[in-house]
Amino acid sequence: MTNVVVVGSQWGDEGKGKIVDWLSERADIVVRFQGGHNAGHTLVIDGVSYKLSLLPSGVVRPGKLAVIGNGVVIDPHALIAEMDKLAKQGVKVTPDNLRIADNATLILSLHRELDGFREDAASNSGTKIGTTRRGIGPAYEDKVGRRAIRVMDLGDLDTLPAKVDRLLTHHNALRRGLGEVEISHKAIMDELSSVAARVLPFMDTVWLLLDKERRKGARILFEGAQGTLLDIDHGTYPFVTSSNTVAGQAAAGSGMGPGSLGYILGITKAYTTRVGEGPFPTELNDEIGQFLGERGHEFGTVTGRKRRCGWFDAALVRQSVAANGITGIALTKLDVLDGLDELKICVAYTLDGQELDHLPASQAQQASVKPVYITLEGWKESTVGARSWADLPAQAIKYVRQVEELIGAPVALLSTSPERDDTILVTDPFED
Repeated sequence: MTNVVVVGSQWGDEGKGKIVDWLSERADIVVRFQGGHNAGHTLVIDGVSYKLSLLPSGVVRPGKLAVIGNGVVIDPHALIAEMDKLAKQGVKVTPDNLRIADNATLILSLHRELDGFREDAASNSGTKIGTTRRGIGPAYEDKVGRRAIRVMDLGDLDTLPAKVDRLLTHHNALRRGLGEVEISHKAIMDELSSVAARVLPFMDTVWLLLDKERRKGARILFEGAQGTLLDIDHGTYPFVTSSNTVAGQAAAGSGMGPGSLGYILGITKAYTTRVGEGPFPTELNDEIGQFLGERGHEFGTVTGRKRRCGWFDAALVRQSVAANGITGIALTKLDVLDGLDELKICVAYTLDGQELDHLPASQAQQASVKPVYITLEGWKESTVGARSWADLPAQAIKYVRQVEELIGAPVALLSTSPERDDTILVTDPFED
């Protein structure tokens, strides 16, 4: 048996929720290892829909342990609100089914405000990133700036005031520069004091917990958020998130060694979408793009923002396969392509007359590349609910095989509807 890392291979929103749900049923522990509450997914269990943005998916399944690792930035108010919302749906979150890393960084109100100040200023200057204004980036900045307030600090009121002073020395200088009102020491202390009693019972030494469970043979599922092309290093910078989203972060963001990761499953949508600003070589601003958006219900789980849609970009996913060390992919939303006369797949780009087999790192070049397409015949039959290869039209199978060949990774799972059982299993990641 092996542990499994789930990562998005595009710009996020690839349909990880359904796949993670299917895998979490068979895992013992589900670990979030990066990001914050700026991304999310929907799980449907026994007809009940659960919308999660910070809590790992294992928390809604009896007998599973959900873990929020040190690589996650945690808004304690958002965490408490999410737990309370689940309680109303009959899911009780306790230390028996949730643990939070003691060394995880907290998102505070000043982070959310700074996120908004900057985005508003950027909107006026044409440099807007398209953040969710949830304070994710500023919290990560404080983490690497070594002035963050961490979960463990909630339990040490003797040392907390000095840490808040250090944090405010930085933030109030920024607020003065932006022409905003400074924040008082008492306001932050009150904010932290108001959540301490709700958060501290879940605190644990997560790396040690996971190491012990691994040695006992527990199946561990590492659950990523966002997608590879939003990675702070490997994505379409600066239009990215503020953390590493690639599979290697599962080790750093949980405290487990890379040798513990096992199977890397890349969730891959059968076409391409992205939310927010930034380059998108295969974007379709026409009736086909509209068709994909409407058929695929392309709206963000957390923000409700409409997603931009385009043809499948094999060149981008090929990069993701390399950056993550992807073992196999879960290809989702194949059914959205039903009924199209023809389908296009981007296999390379052209830039200033030269052909490139990858997306360059330069922001200017990313904005200037043009996709090189191959065209495949579409299919009129429905693929919705297919649970075996025999249920698929011949042209749909041809499309899947072409994707496999172009990205250099096999399809391990094929999803043909939002329903969890409408999945064709080729390779079981936990048994590979």
